[in-house]
Order: sequence, then C-alpha cells, then structure tokens
Amino acid sequence: MNKINLYNPELSHKNEILDMISDFERNASAMDGFFGKSKNDWDYENWLETMRFAEVGLGIPDGFVPYIQYVSFDTQGRAIGFLNLRLRLNDNLMKCGGHIGYSIRPSERRKGWGKKQLQLGLNQAQTKGIKRVLVTCKEDNEASRRIILSNGGQYENTIAHTQRYWIDMENS
Repeated sequence: MNKINLYNPELSHKNEILDMISDFERNASAMDGFFGKSKNDWDYENWLETMRFAEVGLGIPDGFVPYIQYVSFDTQGRAIGFLNLRLRLNDNLMKCGGHIGYSIRPSERRKGWGKKQLQLGLNQAQTKGIKRVLVTCKEDNEASRRIILSNGGQYENTIAHTQRYWIDMENS
C-alpha cells in the first residue's frame, strides 16, 4: 500500500478535494457528515477560511469546539479522506464524536487507508497535548471498529448506538 500524509487543506488542493467530494456524492455517502451539502452548494474558499478560524476557536457555531480539519493524500497527490481533530471535548462529543472524526472516500475503502489515517490523526493529537483520545463509531460500523482497535482503542461503553473507545497516547 502507498503511504499517505495529512495536510491542512489549501487552495492548491481544491480540484483533488472536489474530486473526492464527488466520490462521496456518487456513493450516496452524504459526505459522511463532514459537509452535509452538495459540492455545487459549497464554497471551497469560504470553507478554507472557516477552517483557519476554527482552529483558534473563532466563528465556530454554538455547540462546536476548536478543531483542525485535515485531508489525507496519497503519494500521487490524490485526496483519500477527511480527518477532523477536535482540540477538546464538550458534553456532546463525550457521548458521540470524540476527538477524531474521519472518513475515507468510498472508492478507496477496504484498502487499509483508514487505519493509517487514524494513526496520523493520533500523532497530530499527541502534538496538541491530548493525552487520551476518544474515538467513536456506530455499533454497526465494523470497519471503523477494527480501525480503532488496530490503533490501540480500548472499549469503554456504548451510548445511543455509538461505541466509545479511548486511546492512551502516553503508551503509544
């Protein structure tokens, strides 16, 4: 398998990211919750600005926390997935969502990218001083559960059909 890297999205990534969004749309994934709208109704440049402000906690909607949006790319420059690192948890994220949300474009699933992408996200969490990372998945999402477990996830409990796993970064 090729290597992937996480990057903050930039203007130069627009075509690759729009291609990935089309992949999500073609496969009826509804962006797996990352955008919730068609790429035709989405302003890429505005999204980039929103991401820059979100990291420092500016302009984020009520109920959100500061976060960093990453996009993973393979060595050929193809956008593979999204990863959202929340820099702290609120009550809602403690139940469902956790520190990291991630998704692999549908045409690239079942190729090992998810495991590597989460590993890279955990490395980023560690650089931000997050010592214990909460990662969640729906209880019927076997692929995500395997990805979390393969990255050291320790099951805590299930709340409203969402399984909660903690990854201790000090032992990684």
